[in-house]
Parts: sequence; structure tokens; C-alpha cells
Amino acid sequence: MNFHPGFDIRYQASPLGFTYGEGVFGPVPELRTLEAIRKSLRDPRCQGPDVVYAIAMDVGKQEHRSALAAQMLLYGTVTYAAGKLGREPVRSQGHVHRRSTHSGWSPPEIYEIWSGRAVIYLQESADDNPGRCYAVEAGPGEVVVVPPGWAHMTISADPNSPLTFGAWCDREYGFEYDQVRGHGGLAWFPVFDDTDHLVFEANPAYFSSPLVRKPPGDYSRLGIRTGVSIYRQYEDDPQTFQFVSQPALMAEVWKSFTP
Repeated sequence: MNFHPGFDIRYQASPLGFTYGEGVFGPVPELRTLEAIRKSLRDPRCQGPDVVYAIAMDVGKQEHRSALAAQMLLYGTVTYAAGKLGREPVRSQGHVHRRSTHSGWSPPEIYEIWSGRAVIYLQESADDNPGRCYAVEAGPGEVVVVPPGWAHMTISADPNSPLTFGAWCDREYGFEYDQVRGHGGLAWFPVFDDTDHLVFEANPAYFSSPLVRKPPGDYSRLGIRTGVSIYRQYEDDPQTFQFVSQPALMAEVWKSFTP
């Protein structure tokens, strides 16, 4: 990997998935096939890799396992196959995080890119009016924060390289797809042009809203440090990401948040 996440985990391209080193726990990765996600694509009949991505939710160092459970925190990781889905990039299905019963909030998520190039697309709402829309571009070692309640998807911006990333999540994670699918996707469609440059096309099912393309924001108000893996930051201070499972701790920050 281009960036070390702070514990002994390795992604593999064939078969797609992860291996864990000594002292690291993690599940057998779940695989998402092209057939399984066709309904979420702009062209459901497109061609692409048979296995689009592999997910391993709840990974980390054995010494932290009980503390993470008590804090309702979970570290997950995903690796995408190289390639394209027709004209579209390999990407996740657009969704909103389901409200957690223990907090009453749709929880935030903290992404960290390990390898490849990513665009985290976010919009304030999955209603007809999407509100502010951002495409946040990030590379290895960079962090992107998805604030509570925002609809989003994770996009591989380079079809020639796999994308791998980790993320801090609420342990009671869940996904809401209905509003996004009811609009045929999110407010902006990512597609590759003839030179494999990633561009965005507006989805006419939403009210018009401009798209802002930008690098990751300054997340120092959330206590996130630059240049240190987000797992290492947790290891240094286990309270650093408590706001992921308890978003009310940063209620004032969310009011004026820009990803």
C-alpha cells in the first residue's frame, strides 16, 4: 500500500480482499459483485469487473477490540477492483447512514485513503433539493469526513489502479438507499470522458445545485491531526473519534461544516 494504516493489514487484488497480520482481528471479507449493484448504476447493463469491491467491517488490533465495542466504534476497510463500470467509475452505492438507536443521529464517517485516488461525493440531502454538493478528491494518507445525515458515495478516480481505504464508523452502522434509488442515483453522476478523466453530469431528477470540487477540508475542529493514520490517532487517544458514535459531542461543528 502507498500509506500504512497503523496496523498489520494488507489488501490483495486477486482474489479481492484482505489478509491480517499477527495481533490483528478481522472477518472474512464480503464481496460485492457487479450483478448485485446493477440497479444502482446509471447503465445497469454495463460491463465491468465481476467482483467490484470487498468489504471487511470491524478490523483492528486485538488489544483494542473490547474498548471499541464499548465505545460503539468500528473500523472498516474496503478495496475496489481496478477498471470501470461502463462509463462509470467503480464506486459504492449512494446512501445515507441510518439513524443509530443509541445516539438518535445519522452518524458521520471518517475516511482515510490507503492507495489509489478517491473522490468522496457528498450532498446535504437525498430529498429533491440536494443542498450543497461536493466532490472531495483525496489520495493516500488523506482524510475526508462525511458529516451526519449527508448522502454520499465513494468513487475510484483512477481506473488503472485499485482504490483501498479505511474508515471509522458507528458500530450500529446501517444504510438507507430508498431516496437515492428513487431519484435514480445522487444529484451528480460520475463518469469518465474519452481520456479517462473523471467528470460529473447532473441528475435531472433533482433540483439544480452546483457541484464544488475540492481537496479535503481542515478537520482540526474535530481534533483530527494531519500526517498520522486515523487508527494511530485512536491508539494515541481513544477518545479522538468518540464523536463518530456520539455525534452530539460535535453538534456545533456540524452546523457550519464543510467537507
